[in-house]
Amino acid sequence: MLNIKLTIQYDGSNYSGWQKQKNANSIQEQIEKAIYLVTGEKVNLIGSGRTDRGVHALGQVANFTTLSSIPADRFKFALNSKLPGDISIIESQAVDYEFHSRYHAKGKRYRYLIFNKPIRNPLYRNYAYHVPYPLDFREMERAAKFFIGTHDFASFMASGSSVKDTVRTIYDISLDKKDDLIILSVEGNGFLYNMIRIMVGTLIDIANNKLKSQDIPAIINAKNRRAAGHTAPPQGLYLEKVYY
Repeated sequence: MLNIKLTIQYDGSNYSGWQKQKNANSIQEQIEKAIYLVTGEKVNLIGSGRTDRGVHALGQVANFTTLSSIPADRFKFALNSKLPGDISIIESQAVDYEFHSRYHAKGKRYRYLIFNKPIRNPLYRNYAYHVPYPLDFREMERAAKFFIGTHDFASFMASGSSVKDTVRTIYDISLDKKDDLIILSVEGNGFLYNMIRIMVGTLIDIANNKLKSQDIPAIINAKNRRAAGHTAPPQGLYLEKVYY
């Protein structure tokens, strides 16, 4: 039996998210269907973590076990021939049988895109957060640095999460501006439900003078969702890489 690790890219616009659910179209379900068409096996595809409706991935990781004789490195071609055009397997490889894409993940890197121009660009409608008013980019940079380190990020977790330990470590966070796009990159050992989207919304509120950059430590210490800014929409978020 082989344990196959997949590295996956997808456009999440037309999906309910990564995880399978009743009466909804998910990334996990589509890939499991492709595996069945290729191998005849009904598998449980284990993802490194969930992504929400509309969120994209440049490097999601998943694994499954199979009795198939297809060489591990050929699975990407076989599965891509059965998958819709908005999902692509970019790498497939055999890994130790004990490998678990979720439990063995040591960290993740995400990217968030903000389109900052008065008039919307329809080409970005599913791939960036359109913010039509001016943003103080330097103030966003100053504020973002306060997130680095190990903190209790309860203020940056959406309600409805069952997670009890809300302490996470942010290793690095950076912002870049290219023409009308602001690109945030953040790397950490794990992220709470909607954590990055709330961080982005808070940075935008700071850049719009609704909050101040020096407010971030107090927001973190409050451990209260109401202390932080708004939640940015899902379409600007990309899972970029999973570390093992």
